[in-house]
Amino acid sequence: MNPLRNPVSTRRLGLLGLLCLLWGTLRAEEIKSPNGQLTLNVTLAEGGVPTYSLTYKGRPVIKTSKLGLELKNTTSLQAGFTQTDKQTRSFDETWTPVWGESKTIRNHYNELAVTLTQAATQRTMRVRFRVFDDGLGFRYEFPRQPKLDYFTIKEERTQFALAGDHKAFWLPGDYDTQEYSTVTSKLSEVRGKMKAATTPNASQTPFSPTGVQTPLMMKSQDGLYINIHEAALIDYSCMHLELDDKNMVLESHLTPDAVGDKGLIQTPANSPWRTVIVSDKAGDILLSKLVLNLNEPTKYPDVSWIKPVKYVGVWWEMITGKGTWSYTNQENIKLDSIDYKTVQPNGTHAANNTRVKQYIDFAAKHGFDAVLVEGWNIGWEDWFGKHKDYVFDFVTPYPDFDVVELNRYAASKGVKIIMHHETSGSVRNYERHLDSAFQFMNKYGYNAVKTGYVGDIVPLGHHHYDQWVNNHYQYVLEKAAEHKIMVNGHEAVRPTGLARTFPNLIGNEAARGTEYESFGGNNADHTTILPFTRLIGGPMDYTPGIFQTRISTFNPQNTSFVHSTLARQLALYVTMYSPLQMAADMIEHYNEHLDAFQFIKDVAVDWDDTKVLEAEPGDYITYARKAKGKSSWFIGSTCDEQGRTSKIDLSFLEPGKKYTATIYADAPTAHYEKNPQAYQIRKQKVTSKTKLTQFCAPGGGYAISLVETK
Repeated sequence: MNPLRNPVSTRRLGLLGLLCLLWGTLRAEEIKSPNGQLTLNVTLAEGGVPTYSLTYKGRPVIKTSKLGLELKNTTSLQAGFTQTDKQTRSFDETWTPVWGESKTIRNHYNELAVTLTQAATQRTMRVRFRVFDDGLGFRYEFPRQPKLDYFTIKEERTQFALAGDHKAFWLPGDYDTQEYSTVTSKLSEVRGKMKAATTPNASQTPFSPTGVQTPLMMKSQDGLYINIHEAALIDYSCMHLELDDKNMVLESHLTPDAVGDKGLIQTPANSPWRTVIVSDKAGDILLSKLVLNLNEPTKYPDVSWIKPVKYVGVWWEMITGKGTWSYTNQENIKLDSIDYKTVQPNGTHAANNTRVKQYIDFAAKHGFDAVLVEGWNIGWEDWFGKHKDYVFDFVTPYPDFDVVELNRYAASKGVKIIMHHETSGSVRNYERHLDSAFQFMNKYGYNAVKTGYVGDIVPLGHHHYDQWVNNHYQYVLEKAAEHKIMVNGHEAVRPTGLARTFPNLIGNEAARGTEYESFGGNNADHTTILPFTRLIGGPMDYTPGIFQTRISTFNPQNTSFVHSTLARQLALYVTMYSPLQMAADMIEHYNEHLDAFQFIKDVAVDWDDTKVLEAEPGDYITYARKAKGKSSWFIGSTCDEQGRTSKIDLSFLEPGKKYTATIYADAPTAHYEKNPQAYQIRKQKVTSKTKLTQFCAPGGGYAISLVETK
């Protein structure tokens, strides 16, 4: 019998549908973190709308918030759901990173996977939640199914309903850059401060008067520290947050592609994880490994070729305007129609044989692994702002850069040269040349590359953070691994923990680094905020170590100055974690302060253990880190423009052992504007019972090496 032709059966089906709807509406699931302090509730609200909420020690972190996606030209995945399945599990493992802030990482969570079925479309969507002791991760999963094979995302509608008007550390929402100064304000003040916060950049597309970027760091009035970000951003668009400043609700806002779509999905597929890290201690946010843990284990069976790197480079003199990347001042150059041997050199090209050999000699003398050289290849004369498709070929050097000789010379000194690939945003051109460029690197002994994406993305219309360009970054990373090449990506999308899966992603920029000190300066509190925001997703190639902070002393045309004392520049090697650390100043300035430079020589770039001794976002951070495979510890402390007195105890040291502490500190008269190079170095014996009190000048800090006394 066909039930559709039987009125009794039809009534029964209607009643069954109503019961299913009511069951779906009323059904609620609860799951706690392993330590019981975080509680997640998942509910289908009226109309079959999926929602979630999160509390920490009974205090609201995320109030009831909607989940779902708005689709293009079809019924959206936002309502009309019933819960058709659920699965729970607990997971606990300890894994060893290829490089990192600690020798091992514990991955411990309770999981809830809720399967939702949309009766009207017969489509299925699964939402997977993982609750850790330090926060929550969740993602959308789209199983292979006949009713949902290909679809286009119009917008993701994930909400984060906040419990108050929190203090926030935010960047203007932008599809193309994160190179803004962080603004500290209440969320209700974002709209009024947005215009001033959106400063000029080489490529920028702000999208809203209340749009902000992730990682977004916040502090509630009752002392909860909350961080919202994402993890495992693969084949998807980068997420920003749109603020409803009347109701204090943040909603996901994805980066559109060239035609305005937010994502092209083919099932089976998963979204990135949406992450919420929470604690009543600021240091717990800094120590969280939640974002890393939500990424998959490494894809590479052999990781022996991936090594942390400490390097110097021909870079700062170009950034500050003392030298140039280009070989000639001639413009309107086409690579296939110019013979560089016939043009007039400008005399300021920094990447020349003599200069590079000076850096190689310096690196060898002081035990550095590598030398970065920018501006070595043809095409720099009119590379920026022209939207040229074919701008660099990545294999042809300028006449004054002898690839064969320089690599022979570097190898004889035990030093590597780091390749530089600036794409000027022309991703299609880079992919066109990628195989030949990496083969060139293999041939001449380069094992690491710094990529760059300055300017608008070409093809025009795409954005630095849209799905198609994110897939380009991933393609470059995996192609590099085929050639055993490590990647340091600049102007690319901010990291989301992918370095766990692809550990040759050894560095990223994705924020205002030291280069901005030459473009007008970073705020003095900048480095007290970045570890709470940008570094949540992965390490940053911040390029610290500037000793001559007055740029006009060597380039009178540039009146900018570094907003930091010299002592704080040393501290950044500890507070701004990266397995790729640059001594960024010109080598002449290091030769003037070899006593202070000793700390840069000594400090490790890979760690067995990390402690946060003091922390308050925007004010100060003090880290202690134990060098990989050694008994030595290093401490770094950075503070804002107010200055402070730091008080720490050394109880993390091994009891019963003695250490020699070498303390590199601000002098009493030091000040980041008035007297930045005033520093003092002293030594003292310490043990695990020692407590230290140390002055930090405005915009200053200190660095300490702790070496066991045998």
